[in-house]
Amino acid sequence: MAERAGQGARVGDNGNGELAAALRQVVRPLHGSWDDFDPLLQLIGDARFVLIGEASHGTHDFYRVRAELTKRLIAERGFQAVAVEGDWPDAYRVNRWVRGRSTETDAIDALADFRRFPAWMWRNADVLDFIGWLREHNQRIGDDDDRVGFYGLDLYSLHASIQQVLTYLDEHDPEAAERARLRYACFDQFGEDPQTYGMVAGFGMNGSCETEVVKQLIELQRKRSEYLARDGFSSADEAFHAEQNARVVRNAEQYYRTMFRARVSSWNVRDSHMADTLDALALHLGARGERGARIVVWAHNSHVGDARATEMGGAGELNIGQLARERHPGESVLIGFSTFDGSVTAATDWGEPAERKRVRPGLAGSYERLFHDVAVPRFLLLAHELGGLSARLREPRLQRAIGVIYRPDTERQSHYFHCRLPDQFDAVIHLDATRAVEPLERSSQWVAEEVPETYPTGI
Repeated sequence: MAERAGQGARVGDNGNGELAAALRQVVRPLHGSWDDFDPLLQLIGDARFVLIGEASHGTHDFYRVRAELTKRLIAERGFQAVAVEGDWPDAYRVNRWVRGRSTETDAIDALADFRRFPAWMWRNADVLDFIGWLREHNQRIGDDDDRVGFYGLDLYSLHASIQQVLTYLDEHDPEAAERARLRYACFDQFGEDPQTYGMVAGFGMNGSCETEVVKQLIELQRKRSEYLARDGFSSADEAFHAEQNARVVRNAEQYYRTMFRARVSSWNVRDSHMADTLDALALHLGARGERGARIVVWAHNSHVGDARATEMGGAGELNIGQLARERHPGESVLIGFSTFDGSVTAATDWGEPAERKRVRPGLAGSYERLFHDVAVPRFLLLAHELGGLSARLREPRLQRAIGVIYRPDTERQSHYFHCRLPDQFDAVIHLDATRAVEPLERSSQWVAEEVPETYPTGI
């Protein structure tokens, strides 16, 4: 997740005490019980898309609470899929496992393809627990079509997705596989790093592979019905998997080609791809029943919160949350997270080892500081319950975003931006003190912290 710096008028803490006291009367304290989510389920109602964020990519509490809420949506509201800010082929290995379609016996093996930096985003103890629960849930469901899936929305997997397309075609259409190999060979001269291709093609130093990847996607889409008619509609998921990988290759090519020219353009390519993937997945899963598919999305706040209510939107950027509201009015619920301080798993720079870092207390003028001053350790805030406070909270304030990189020494420039929270999210969960997520593989730089014996076993 790209770090974002905030510009614009600074908001002071004048009146924080009075505003915090007023908020104390409308927030809903979280006690660590299953019932804490009842107001959220009432808010969600019949919505088809519930987008649940996180204020960092490395906080245990965000993963844990998000997973517990998702379990209720699956068990009680019939949600059919979890779509995450992860690469499609990596997540599809998990999908096969949770639905009982793979020979792997352990959850940790199902996560084996999440090796690219930052591996801890998905190879961590909380995700391990959740997919274990999801497999057990699915084992109680007889019809495979009714089992809940696990999918990836992202587009970084250019080479892995190419291989997935070729593997599918080798089995179902060897002649088409040869054509695909010739088209995708366009990338061979650039090696395994797609950023090398992006730099060369983006600056016009060599021809792009755009035409070839578009041709391949069109051919797969055109021949999909032929494959299904020949192989049986029971193979529809694998055909969709192959087509989605071809779509990843097409959009990844565009993303890497634009990333060296315009940050806004590459961000929009990525989030548009994730929103398009969500829609394609909903259409695919919805074909199984009379009602449209219901999907939970896990992604960072910066992707989930409506970009139009942030500096991102002012700079011309869009995101999944905005697109979900625009494409599915009244059917999307956006939920964000915040924390005041604690610890986080993050790197100091891209590609460097994960560290357990201390999170600095929220800055003056931020939502984090305001929520800390509410003096309720964990609470739920529903935008539609704000009443007269809504206008006060719509005054732009700072909001912190920690991605996979955390630089406390430049925190104001690296991790804060302005937003209007009541327009950004339908609900916010504030957890005042949080701790770092536990990677499955710990480097020497990641040192575990002691968790008190009284640490709650619930949320």
